[in-house]
Amino acid sequence: MKPTVLIVDDEKHSREGLRAAFEDKYECFVAKDAVEAARLMQDVPPDAVLTDLRMAGEDGMAVLERALKLPQQPVCIMMTAYGDVDTAVQAMSRGAYWFLQKPVDLRQVELLLARGLKARSTEKEVAVLKTRLDRKFSLGEVIGSSATLQRSVEQVRSVAPSNATVLLLGETGTGKELFAQMIHQASQRAKGPFMAVHCAAIPANLLESELFGHEKGAFTGANERRVGRFESADGGTLFLDEIGEIDGTTQVKLLRFLETRAVERLGSHRPIPLDLRLVCATNRDLLQMVREGKFREDLYYRLSVVPLRLPALRERLDDIPLLLAHYLRRFAQENAVAEARLAPESLAVLVRYAWPGNIRELRNACENLAVLRAGKVVAPADLDPRFAQVPPAARPAAGGGDFPPMLDKAENEKQLLRQALHSAAGNRTRAAELMGISRRTLHRKLLQWPELEAEAPPS
Repeated sequence: MKPTVLIVDDEKHSREGLRAAFEDKYECFVAKDAVEAARLMQDVPPDAVLTDLRMAGEDGMAVLERALKLPQQPVCIMMTAYGDVDTAVQAMSRGAYWFLQKPVDLRQVELLLARGLKARSTEKEVAVLKTRLDRKFSLGEVIGSSATLQRSVEQVRSVAPSNATVLLLGETGTGKELFAQMIHQASQRAKGPFMAVHCAAIPANLLESELFGHEKGAFTGANERRVGRFESADGGTLFLDEIGEIDGTTQVKLLRFLETRAVERLGSHRPIPLDLRLVCATNRDLLQMVREGKFREDLYYRLSVVPLRLPALRERLDDIPLLLAHYLRRFAQENAVAEARLAPESLAVLVRYAWPGNIRELRNACENLAVLRAGKVVAPADLDPRFAQVPPAARPAAGGGDFPPMLDKAENEKQLLRQALHSAAGNRTRAAELMGISRRTLHRKLLQWPELEAEAPPS
C-alpha cells in the first residue's frame, strides 16, 4: 500500500498542486483548514502531514499538535510564506520534522517526505524489536515453576534494580546468558547496551585488547585505535561469560576497573570513566581456583557481591514436561511444520534422563524431533538411544536422591500425570497438552487414579 499524505492548505491551487505532484507515489488527501484536517486524521491516520502554517481559523500549529497526538505519529512538514527562524524553531521544538518556506521546491518536498517516512519506518521496526526483546527476556517468560528455578528468578527480581555486580554460577547450558539479559532488561539500564563477551572463545593474547581497547601503535598490528567492550557497554551492562578462563594480567585490569570504575586502553595511560554494570558467569569453582592460586582472591570477592546459582535441569524435574512442550511447539513454528507430540512413554524416558547438557541439550533434542518427527507422535523408539541410558548415579535407592527410580508403565504414567498437573497448576486442558493426550483421555486416567483428583480441580 502507498503511504498516506495529508495536505493542509487554505489556498486551493496550492493544495491541489501538491496533490497532483505526489499522487503517483502517495495516497494523498487534502484539507482546506485545520477542522477538516482533524476529521480526516481520525478517518484515515496519515503517514505524513504537509501543512501550511498561516490559515484562517486555527493555524498549522493546531494541525501539528493534533497529528502528534495520534497513536502512530506522522511525519510533519510545515510550510509558510511568512516563515522566520523563531517560527521554524517553535515548529521543530513541538515535533515538526522540517520547515519550508513558500513557494516550496517540489523536489525538496519529495526528498523530505521519502527521508522522513523511511526514518519513521525504522523507528517503528526498532520499537517492535524492542518490545519483542523486552518480552523475550522478561522474568515472566521464564519456563518452569519448580521451587529451585523460582528461587533464582526471585533473586534476579531483587538484584536487578541495583548496581551490584552479579556472579552467575551453574553448569554449562543452564541459561546463564539468558539470566544476565533478564537482569539487564529488569534494571534501570535496560535502554542502554547489553554486551556479551565469551572469554574462553577469545585467545588470551587478544582478550585484553578486546575488553579494554587499544591505541594506534600500541602493539604490532595495531594500525588504528580500537574501542573495547567496556567502553561499548557504557550506560548499560557488560556480561563476561566463563570468567574463570581469564589470565592474570586481565584479572588485574578487571580488578582495577572495579575499584576505579575507569579503564585505560592498551598504549594509553589516560583513564576513561565508565558507568556500566558488570555481570559475570562461570561453570568452574572459583574458590577452588583461588586456593590453587589460579584466580585472585580480591577479584573473586569483588565479582561475587551477589552470587546467584542457577539450577541444573536434573534439579528441576517438574519443569521438564513444560520445557519439552514449549520447545517442540516453538521449533515447529520456526520450521513451519506440524507439531510433534511425545507419547507418555517417551515423556517418561526424557524425564528420567539426566540431561548433562541441561537446557541447551534439551533444546537441541526438541529441534531434532520437531524436524524429523513433524506432525507425529514420538514413540520411545524414535528417541536417541542415549536417552534410554540412565547413568548409575541417576538410579538412587528407592525413596532417595534427585532422580525417580525405574517404574513400571502404569506407575510411570501416574507419575507423569502428577508432574503435568503440577506444571499446569491444576489446569486439566494444559496438563493434557503437556502429556500429548486428549482432555477426555486425561479424565479417564484421573478416574483410574482418584487420589490425583485433588491435584486437578475442574477447569
